[in-house]
Amino acid sequence: MTDRALAKEKTDRLIELTSDFCKQYLNDEYRDLCVKLIKKMGRKRDVPFMRGDLEIWAASVIFALGSINFLFDRSSTPYVTRDTLCAHFDSKKSTVSQKAGTIRDMFKMTYWDGDFSTSAIRKSDPFANLVMVNGLIVPKDMLGISDDEAEDE
Repeated sequence: MTDRALAKEKTDRLIELTSDFCKQYLNDEYRDLCVKLIKKMGRKRDVPFMRGDLEIWAASVIFALGSINFLFDRSSTPYVTRDTLCAHFDSKKSTVSQKAGTIRDMFKMTYWDGDFSTSAIRKSDPFANLVMVNGLIVPKDMLGISDDEAEDE
């Protein structure tokens, strides 16, 4: 089996594992974000999940996405504990957390990330209403411009 074929097989398995978790505990939006992140990881020159346990990688993908989307915050919806996530994949929190950090670093994932945030998180972005004008940051509504016009600036 070629490296590309093996990577495709592992990608499919990883998508299956994360989709099962999302179906049981989360929602379709998280499933879609997991698929997007896994496929992006699969396109790397050195595919990270070619080594190691796929269950740990699956938990790490969800952990990475969850940490920037406040998944582990009781006041958010959906909400899952780190313990539930790690128990589902029979993995240690420290290992999953470390791999999730690697994933976040690899793709420069942060809070209110344009690529990997849920729609609810993107809507709550405190910086979404700000624009820089001549080096000064001001609210868009103060200038009387829409989001589309601000992007053209």
